[in-house]
Formats: sequence, C-alpha cells, structure tokens
Amino acid sequence: MNALDRHVLQLMQDVAARAIMPRYRNLADGDVVEKAKDDLVTIADREAEAMLSEGLSKIDSTAAIVGEEAAHADPSIMDRLSDLCWIIDPIDGTSNFASGTGHFAIMIALADQGITQAGWIYDPRRQRLCHAHRGAGAFIDGEHIIARPSGNVPPSLAAMTRYMRTDQRALFEAEIAPHYTLVAAPGCAAEQYPLTVLGEHDLAIYERTLPWDHAAGCLFVNESGGVCLRPDGSQYRVDSGRKGMIGSATVSLFEELAARLTATGYMPAA
Repeated sequence: MNALDRHVLQLMQDVAARAIMPRYRNLADGDVVEKAKDDLVTIADREAEAMLSEGLSKIDSTAAIVGEEAAHADPSIMDRLSDLCWIIDPIDGTSNFASGTGHFAIMIALADQGITQAGWIYDPRRQRLCHAHRGAGAFIDGEHIIARPSGNVPPSLAAMTRYMRTDQRALFEAEIAPHYTLVAAPGCAAEQYPLTVLGEHDLAIYERTLPWDHAAGCLFVNESGGVCLRPDGSQYRVDSGRKGMIGSATVSLFEELAARLTATGYMPAA
C-alpha cells in the first residue's frame, strides 16, 4: 500500500470503530429512516459520512466531496462529479446493517473528470480492505488479486431484479435467467464486487449505478483483470447518470451476457 492507501484505510478504520460498529445491532427507535422507497438511512450513515468528509478533506483538500447522504439532501452536489472529487458511501448495504444481517462496508473512491482513479472498500466486520488504483492492479489486504471464474456450468449470475423495470424483469426472467445459475445478490455492492473477483459469482448485472455504490467496485473488478462495463461495452463514468452495468470475472463471460441482452432487446433505461 502507498501512503494514500494507508491514510484512507486509517480513516475508514477510525470511522468504523467510532460511528458504525457501536451501533451495529444496537440501533434505537428513530435511528433508522426510510428516505425513499426501499432506501434506508441510519444515524450511523450520517455520522460516518460527516467524519469521512472531514477526514478526506484533510487528506486532499483540493478534491470536492460527493457523499451519498449529502447528495440526497442537496442534489446539486452531483455537479461536482466531473471535477476531482472524493465519492463516499458511508455504509453500503444500509438495509443489511439496519437489520443486523448480511454484509455492509464503507466505500470511498477518488475520481477525476468523471473517471475513477482509486477506490477503497473496507468491511469492518472482517477488517478486510479491497482497493485498486487505475493501472496498478487490485488488492485485498495488500495481496495482489486476479479475477477468476467460478467454474460453474452454467455460469453463476447475481441480479438485483427489484431495481429493474417491470418489463425488463419479465424479459430477464424469460430470456436471460435460463442460461445461468442464478445466485442471491448480497444486497451490497461492496460485497458483490469481491464475490465476482474471488470466483464465488461469475457475473453481476446492475440496474442502478449510482457513483457511491459503484465507483470503487467497478475499478476493483477492472484492475483485477475482470470486466465491469456498461452493457454496450462503454466505460463507466461517475458523472454520466446512466443506468445498467455488468460486472464479470472474464471477458468472454461479459461478452456472452452483453450479446444476450442485445439480442433479446433487454437494455437498461437510459
């Protein structure tokens, strides 16, 4: 790890210890709010984002801050995504965190001109850090990681179908799903991306691709030798506002799924 990695990891560990883990399975009434349908926020999310924002500003004050909760309160913050910026998801997998089951993690990315330059995913329960820098490979706890397929026949595919439009979901279930072994999505992009790299899942298809959920993980997959691209093969940009993405352990698996999406007329909404 370089100096930046060490500073970011130390910040994530500190925030997890002070704001997140003390409230895990210990949330009081009123500590969890539904800010939108199927979209929860907890007091831990808000406190963690404030602490992360302050800490990242100290690491590099020239980068703007784009935090999930801040952007929800003030959508104009999204305008910063085309500049040099820190992108923060204080707790990815908030529903899992709030229920006390499943995976959750802190996700941070550093992007410039819409392209992710570095990303960090810290799982405080495992004390596991997944991180990557553009052009420098992907690492888990300092070990260089190469993406590998599961070897399942047919290949395994995770999909958050609840975020698909009704017509897309019907088409997916009829035309795409029969060609794969469907596996349960963990409800946490911070967990799904490592699963794709580590040979647990071959593919993941995403409908919503908000920058705090995907900037760090998409870079992690690509730097591991896997593929994370839009279904049309274009690069993920944090400032595009588009929907739809495929994460894949290999190029061939990506191309096969992308071809099926095109042939069947399934394409995520623009």
